[in-house]
Amino acid sequence: MSILPKGATVRRDAGIYGYERALRRHGLEPIAGVDEAGRGACAGPLVAGAAILPGGRAGIIPGLADSKLLTAAARERCYEEIVRRAVAWSVVVVSHEECDRLGMHVANIEALRRAVAKLEVPAAYVLTDGFPVDGLGAPGLAIWKGDRVAACVAAASVLAKVTRDRIMLELDTQWPAYDFKTHKGYITATHTAALAEHGPSPVHRMRFVNVRRAAGLEPLAEMDG
Repeated sequence: MSILPKGATVRRDAGIYGYERALRRHGLEPIAGVDEAGRGACAGPLVAGAAILPGGRAGIIPGLADSKLLTAAARERCYEEIVRRAVAWSVVVVSHEECDRLGMHVANIEALRRAVAKLEVPAAYVLTDGFPVDGLGAPGLAIWKGDRVAACVAAASVLAKVTRDRIMLELDTQWPAYDFKTHKGYITATHTAALAEHGPSPVHRMRFVNVRRAAGLEPLAEMDG
């Protein structure tokens, strides 16, 4: 299911906790949010996070927002609060090898499923970011820009992003030529230049065309003129 329960409504001005409040009014609890980090990166793992926040004041995380809108320091502060306050939380890391083997869409769905399944408290309802995910073991709702409008999804996005950034910082110490600490494996001009100079590292995803091209497995684009 990817609709709100019959009769449940969320006002536009309800704020980031509005979805959870509406679902609790209909007896649906615990409510899990799930999100991923690193789907668009061409190096490093895919990471999914899941979080169940308590109701009331205990579940209000100061400064919580979509992880992409927060500074690194703010994400770390939110991460610590989420871990401290959450009813349950989990993080799942899908290696770059498994991303290559499954393909990114399948790997993404699998990561989200694993994160929800790993929660120590089973969810009665699951909120996902952007698109519906089946096989979660509970009914749910896909929310457009869910990490910006639903607290538990935002919390999951912070868990995933902070975990993945820490992994990429560690990978940077092993392969400093690629500057993973700055771009976290996403495609930038600096990353592209490093790929052209050094070729792919052992943690690059070979399904990405730019990585395959740097490895000599795809033809180079023709020069204009």
